[in-house]
Amino acid sequence: MRLLIKLGGTLLDAADSRERLAREITAIARREQVVLVHGGGKRMTRYLAERGIESRFMNGLRVTTPEVLDAVVNVFAGSVNTQLVAAFRDAGGRPVGLTGLDAGLVDAERLAPELGQVGKPVASDGRLMDLLVDNSYLPVVACVAGDAQGGIYNVNADQMAAACAQGFRADKLIFLTDVEGVRDKSGQIRAQLTEKQALSLIADGTATGGMQAKLEAAITALRQGTGEVLIAPGAHADIIQALLSGSSVGTRLVPK
Repeated sequence: MRLLIKLGGTLLDAADSRERLAREITAIARREQVVLVHGGGKRMTRYLAERGIESRFMNGLRVTTPEVLDAVVNVFAGSVNTQLVAAFRDAGGRPVGLTGLDAGLVDAERLAPELGQVGKPVASDGRLMDLLVDNSYLPVVACVAGDAQGGIYNVNADQMAAACAQGFRADKLIFLTDVEGVRDKSGQIRAQLTEKQALSLIADGTATGGMQAKLEAAITALRQGTGEVLIAPGAHADIIQALLSGSSVGTRLVPK
């Protein structure tokens, strides 16, 4: 089975959660083919604030000026990626830290001029991921993409995961996050959603902000051929094994 796992939220901040998830994912990677994608937005906001740089957002996306782009490279591709790689090494894994620029893994184009260097993924070349997992390495991909002209783009981590899932031809895309799953209008966690139901939650304003971004990325992944998408709480012990075993934790998204 080919798994694309995306880590985000506070799961990346605390050393104990990084180390626990590294152990769990390393164990799964010994049996399955796994690629990991990560964000780090909370760390980015702190990094910018410490340097007196204001974080501005439009439609949930961070406006990426040249100085913010420099921070994106330093934080996402630098400290966050390196700390994750170190955690996987400690867990006995064979991680390889990457960005979307490496071997054209994910190419992007500018989403809108007013957002600066915010990119929209337009292509994913899975050959490097295939080469690595076929030789028992674990790709750890930061949400930074590029283009053939040497451009660098800040990419929403959920969209980055969906792009990598397409290039990797993932059977499952797993979003590990801070929340228990997708809630409906009554506040209840939905065990399963179809693409149509997910679109309805966005349209009626039930899913907003970060959850809207995850659902949109999930829909993109489903339309691009990923078999199913799971949104689940990363704080649960052995969460990935539970999901692969069919546990009802979190929300499972399917095409129809």
